[in-house]
Amino acid sequence: MEDQEKMFEYDDEAAIAFIRNYLPQELKEKFQEDTIYYLLDTVCDFFEKKDFLNDEDEMEKEEKELADYLLSQIKKDNIGDFTFDEIVLFLKAEDAYSDTLDIFD
Repeated sequence: MEDQEKMFEYDDEAAIAFIRNYLPQELKEKFQEDTIYYLLDTVCDFFEKKDFLNDEDEMEKEEKELADYLLSQIKKDNIGDFTFDEIVLFLKAEDAYSDTLDIFD
């Protein structure tokens, strides 16, 4: 059972590789490993503040709010220049990675 549980743990390095592979070629350079780490941490911060870290329904309802939050944090921390659509694509990539883990079941 413990081995099966480990299979479904969120692995930042695996998530980064998955996300970079998921993104279109023209965005791979823009979404560097450090940037993706930053975004993953910021997503976690957002959901911890909202108190629904593992609630998939809430996550879907809050995608626009989350994208806006990420953009504001990116600007505040001077991480780069991203569009709303690029951030939504990143969120879709992260969501696709999470789906491979069955962490919401």
